[in-house]
Amino acid sequence: MVQAWYMDESADDPRLPHHLEPDRPVSLEQLRKLGVLYWKLDADKHETDPELAQIRRDRSYSWMDIITICKDKLPNFEEKIRVFYTEHLHLDEEIRYILDGSGYFDVRDKEDKWIRISMEKGDMITLPAGIYHRFTLDEKNYVKAMRLFVGEPVWTAYNRPAEHFPAREQYVKFLAQTV
Repeated sequence: MVQAWYMDESADDPRLPHHLEPDRPVSLEQLRKLGVLYWKLDADKHETDPELAQIRRDRSYSWMDIITICKDKLPNFEEKIRVFYTEHLHLDEEIRYILDGSGYFDVRDKEDKWIRISMEKGDMITLPAGIYHRFTLDEKNYVKAMRLFVGEPVWTAYNRPAEHFPAREQYVKFLAQTV
């Protein structure tokens, strides 16, 4: 099951866990209140998994590809890792399903504090449009993930500040309505 926690503010290697002292775990319910959705699936059968197929139908995830993030497979690896770790938002949902390896998604809570979500094989996450977030590998330096989209993929990330986008405005309204 996925683990999430509030992060410390250390400038140390972002691939480290960065737990607060004392630890402040974050539940799936807390993530849901931020609009973050999570599923645990069987990554070994992702090509034929009826549960994944049902999620894709229910949420209209019609496009997908697979990306491998490691030094040997991703061109301009160091630059891409820096880009992924820069705080940003998207105008559409970001959907990632970890097929192998592991990494971290960091999301901002209502008080603008970082929550780290540890993702590993079988974890699938949907980040809502307009949420500030970032991604990094962990110390294993390897992840293979399925990227899913509604319709044609849009790869544009808008670095913070990006408050003027309607997706951000809608997300902030959504947050204001959650307890």
